[in-house]
Amino acid sequence: MKTVYHKADSRGHANHGWLNSYHTFSFANYQNRDRTNFGVLRVLNDDTVSQGMGFGTHPHRDMEIISIPLEGDLEHKDSMGTTAVIKKGEIQVMSAGTGVKHSEYNKNKDEEVKFLQIWVFPRELDLEPRYDQKSIKEGEKINGFQQILSPDKNDDGVWIHQDAWFNLANFTKGNGKNYMLNKKGNGVYAFVLKGSAKIGDRVLNERDGLGIWDTQSFNIEAVEDTEVLLMEVPMELPSYLK
Repeated sequence: MKTVYHKADSRGHANHGWLNSYHTFSFANYQNRDRTNFGVLRVLNDDTVSQGMGFGTHPHRDMEIISIPLEGDLEHKDSMGTTAVIKKGEIQVMSAGTGVKHSEYNKNKDEEVKFLQIWVFPRELDLEPRYDQKSIKEGEKINGFQQILSPDKNDDGVWIHQDAWFNLANFTKGNGKNYMLNKKGNGVYAFVLKGSAKIGDRVLNERDGLGIWDTQSFNIEAVEDTEVLLMEVPMELPSYLK
């Protein structure tokens, strides 16, 4: 098993006043040759947006974009005609494909919104743009893995155009479980949302990240009550990026 460790305070950081953002991988003004991506996982931003503020309308294409609110309500509008609000306990996906414009705003005037913005390279270019969101709160599992994203539109959670599986792992102190990868050649990026967990010989604290590959499984154990996002993705980049 091979691993790469990213301590929380080693991430890129940008504070724009209305937006306080931490970048696990190179993004905007934060450029780090050693932190460009993990396989097809291109962006993992940990964003806090001030009351009533947000990202104005801007374009995307050829990217699978996932948003997971951690606190507050995030309002989404796009050029496909979608207007939606996503909250903690939900997940949003937008396939940018041939091109889409969208905006994301803090819906509330009295509290911040905190969310993860995640980008994944799709299998191929010029796909049809699409939007979806689902509740993930209903299927919450304690001391187990809750799948929230996969390549299969008939599976649990949302789906994307990539052989990727995302799971939330909620464990009480002292509990753990073995994670089995879904596809050979994939790796997993584990990101601690709260608490601390042990994977292999490494203890991960809040907002630490650990990339894991060249293995079919690994064990995760909670050092304290812990929530971890596990992002399983192909390690080989699609042919259009080679």
